[in-house]
Order: sequence, then structure tokens, then C-alpha cells
Amino acid sequence: RGAALGRGLCWPGSGGAAMDLFGDLRRMNKRQLYYQVLNFAMIVSSALMIWKGLIVVTGSESPIVVVLSGSMEPAFHRGDLLFLTNFHDDPIRAGEIVVFKVEGRDIPIVHRVIKVHEKGNGNIKFLTKGDNNEVDDRGLYKEGQNWLEKKDVVGRARGFLPYVGMVTIIMNDYPKFKYALLAVMGAYVLLKRES
Repeated sequence: RGAALGRGLCWPGSGGAAMDLFGDLRRMNKRQLYYQVLNFAMIVSSALMIWKGLIVVTGSESPIVVVLSGSMEPAFHRGDLLFLTNFHDDPIRAGEIVVFKVEGRDIPIVHRVIKVHEKGNGNIKFLTKGDNNEVDDRGLYKEGQNWLEKKDVVGRARGFLPYVGMVTIIMNDYPKFKYALLAVMGAYVLLKRES
């Protein structure tokens, strides 16, 4: 049995997949290992560059967000992926769907603008509400705040993909699954042989 495990074979229920992974790592020479680590680093840095590029192009600090609740149904459902822009020259209008941050809350909120107040000096204040909610969002704003301002807006919804963000929700709800998935992806990139 021990000889079979050493050759990369595994017995059912023996944790052979983990042993197989370490066997592959041991068989790599240092040059192959450095190459695979650099390959992995290039993938991560490319993803970060694409994300930063999207931030610059869209003007939004979060150009892609996932809808986490059912407060915007039927327009958006839990798990929908939203694409945002946030160009400061565009005026905010009633009926528009915005993503905003409120002081004291870490997670941005996706709701519809229901009222807009524009002052003579050009300052705009607005009120939001979830399509599926009974009341407006004043209860969500920080204490004493009755209106949002442009500085509170993370972005405005410009498009969406239905339910694609469910993977993100599952990974947040089950952190062990997230780490297992990241470990498998990292191992795949590190151990993938060039053909």
C-alpha cells in the first residue's frame, strides 16, 4: 500500500488527493517551482490590474457589485451581478438605481432614487427606497440624516447579469468553502504543466 501511495496512486478514503499534491510538489525541481509561482503571481496581478482599470474607466470605486438581499425585487434578485458607473457630471434622477454607502455600514446598499431636491447652488440631495420595501431608507441612513448626497454614491446600475453573483454569496456564507476553492485553484495553477 505504501509503495502505491508513493507513486501517486491513492486508496479510497485515504486522503490520497493531498498526498498526490505534495508528491507533485516534491517531484518539481526548483526552476519549475519558481516558474509556477511566478505564473500564479502574474495571474493575480493581472486580475488586480483589470480591476483597477475598470475603476478608472467607470469612475466607480466598485464597478461590479452583487445584490445581497431581496429588497430590489422584482427589478433585481439576490445574487444578481450589477455593473456600475459613477460619472460625477451626470445628474442623479428620480427612478435611477444607485449603490450607496452609509456611515456605520460596511456593505453598500442597492436601492432606487424616489425623490430628488436640487438647491439653487447646484447641490443635490435625494431619498432612496428598495422596490420591495414598504418605507423609504431614512431608517438605514446614519442618525439625523434624512437625505443622501452625491458623495454617498458608489455607482449607478448600468447593466446586470442574473444570479451570477450567487458564487460570491455562497463563499461569504460558507468561508470554509471559499478557502477550499482558493486552495484548489492555487494548487491547480502551481501544478499545471505546460504542454
